This record gives sequence, C-alpha cells and structure tokens, in this order.
Amino acid sequence: MSDLGRYQDPTTIQRVLNGARTIAVVGLSSNELRASYFVGYYLLRHGYRVIPVNPRETEILGEPSYATLGDVPVPVDVVNVFRAPDALPAIAEETVAIGAGALWCQFGVVNDEGNRIAEDGGVSLVVDRCIKIEHARYVGRMHWLGFNTQRITSVRTGLQ
Repeated sequence: MSDLGRYQDPTTIQRVLNGARTIAVVGLSSNELRASYFVGYYLLRHGYRVIPVNPRETEILGEPSYATLGDVPVPVDVVNVFRAPDALPAIAEETVAIGAGALWCQFGVVNDEGNRIAEDGGVSLVVDRCIKIEHARYVGRMHWLGFNTQRITSVRTGLQ
C-alpha cells in the first residue's frame, strides 16, 4: 500500500473544496441511512450540485441518477467515490476521460492502481478522507470536538 499522506494534503483538499461546484457521487444511495446519502445531502445543503452515479437508481436527491460517469451530461468538478477499492481503477479512468478536476476517495477506498491512473491523467487526488468531514473542517464551522457550535467567537464562556 502506498503512503496515503501525499493524498491527504490540506492545501489540495481546500483547493478541491473551494473550486468545486458540481460533484458526481459514484455509489450514491437513495437509502437515507447510508453514509453516501448523508454526504450527498450535506453537500447539496452546502451549495454544491450533486450528481448521482448509480446504475441501480433512477433519481436521488432530486437529480437523475446516471449509470456511469460518461453518461453525466454536465461538466464535473469532483468525482467522489463510495465504492469498493477494486472498482477504483475503472472509475479513475472514467474520471480522467470526462475531464474532472479531482477524484475524491472516501474512507477505505484505497487502490494504488486507481491512484496512479488519476495522477497520470492530471487529476487532483484525495484518498481515504471523507469529503463531508473535510468540508466541515476547512469550510464549515466545525468545533474542535467535532460538532458545529453555531458560534463564531474565540471567547470561551464559563472559563476563568
């Protein structure tokens, strides 16, 4: 397994998140209890257009679902992957083919061949990180304990 740290660079993560408008989520589920649905819903609520890529679905989160990345009729900024690691090489090839700017592999989606394909194709790569968590960390207002306090202040109340 390769050194994943090079695919978790904070500068790359922030550039990908701040530059994205349209995110294709490969493996997005219509089941509200699945992590992919929760992440897709979160991204939608934070202003991104979420394009479902799942051949088993017709529509998710108000958008038509496509069987492959090649079927998506609009430009894609980021491809976010919720699939088994062995599916990543083919997804990386499709990501390069459609001209997406970044390939984001969720927790556990780690495949050296897929990483190499994306890198060789000039695609920014984030591996083994959750796009929702990273968005909350760098763009949202996540508290250091991991929840949103809804406050923007450095003053702690109740402490002497």
